[in-house]
Amino acid sequence: MAEEKTEAANEEADAKGSIGGKVGQQQEQANRVHVDDSGATCSYANFCRVTGTPEELIIDFGLNAQPFGVPTEPVKISQRIVTNYYTAKRMLHALHLSVQRHEQAFGVLETDVQKRVVGKPQA
Repeated sequence: MAEEKTEAANEEADAKGSIGGKVGQQQEQANRVHVDDSGATCSYANFCRVTGTPEELIIDFGLNAQPFGVPTEPVKISQRIVTNYYTAKRMLHALHLSVQRHEQAFGVLETDVQKRVVGKPQA
């Protein structure tokens, strides 16, 4: 998300032309968001559930041990993100751009698991 804002700011500066060496550099530095991810944890999810209230969006991530058909065991939720709709919309845009770039490079992603399953050849 921060990278998108920086890219947009850089594109805008390029479109307007160089104002001056130091002024342009100061603006670029002011638009950068420094992130400390040293305390972040990483986990894998193949399940996502989105619920919400009028004020906030709740996104649950978990691991579905039975990705085919209806699971017989409960899906264990490991992470929950609660955010406002403004941040959710910015996240939606960033995810859309990322998936779009991936599909341009590697082809369309099929979200229906049944359509991705390659069956055994029949003799």
